[in-house]
Amino acid sequence: MKKLKHIAVTGNIGAGKTTLSEKLSKHYNWSAHFEEVEENPYLNDFYHDMRRWSFNLQIYFLNTRYAQLIHIQNGDKIVVQDRTIYEDAYIFAPNLYEMGLMEQRDFNNYFSLFKSMLSQISPPDLIIYLQASIPTLVSHIHERGRDYEGNMSLDYLRNLNDRYENWIKNYDDGNKLIINIDNLDLKNNAEDFSKALELIDAQLYGLFE
Repeated sequence: MKKLKHIAVTGNIGAGKTTLSEKLSKHYNWSAHFEEVEENPYLNDFYHDMRRWSFNLQIYFLNTRYAQLIHIQNGDKIVVQDRTIYEDAYIFAPNLYEMGLMEQRDFNNYFSLFKSMLSQISPPDLIIYLQASIPTLVSHIHERGRDYEGNMSLDYLRNLNDRYENWIKNYDDGNKLIINIDNLDLKNNAEDFSKALELIDAQLYGLFE
């Protein structure tokens, strides 16, 4: 029987990935790998000038995510990861390209690098997708109050959400669990978090027990 090693939490900006990753880490005593936000040298510039900084930002995310995956594969701990390398390559980068915010040569270069990386890594044992409507995402984004996210347009958020829905529907590299969070407060409501845990436990027991 395969040993559980890698759980990934996915979802659009503001879906609650970091919150759930933190709570799962504490509940199951897993290690947690978070997306670098405060230390990211491109994020603030990107939200002020997406066309100029899109390629730089995506390469940074791709590099850090790949390093996380190598660390997970070579380690001996169970890790919950906040966001995946798949989202970088199948959602954010192509969205920027199709919006005219990334040059075709840059996108082609980026995706070729992603494919090379993909051949060296294994998919997560389980992907947990936090599904949310635009009003829920906007509410969460406003609540956390990050300055650079204040310039984000609703069209940008909608485009990402459409891509997420299409990606998770067609994802077949491994096991997946979809949790709709429109009526759940995973951060502040213990009962809601317990509901999510029941769904996750059912998946894990089925896979690894």
